[in-house]
Amino acid sequence: MSVEIYQPEQVDRQQPHEQDELYVIISGTGEFLNGDVRTRFQPGDVLFVPAGVVHRFENFTDDFRTWVIFYGPHGGEK
Repeated sequence: MSVEIYQPEQVDRQQPHEQDELYVIISGTGEFLNGDVRTRFQPGDVLFVPAGVVHRFENFTDDFRTWVIFYGPHGGEK
């Protein structure tokens, strides 16, 4: 497991990851694309992304920051 703070500037260019992920929104608002599902987010929200799924933050405010937690085996939990 690893934990870090993620704060993209203007554009979120991340690619799918090899482990499952949790995002815990610290500050800011915006939209989160998780596969084909788009969700609005705000501080305190928790977002889950299975390993290998295309995802990114869009239309986020300048103060956007989130904890990101990578966990489990490569390829995700089955």
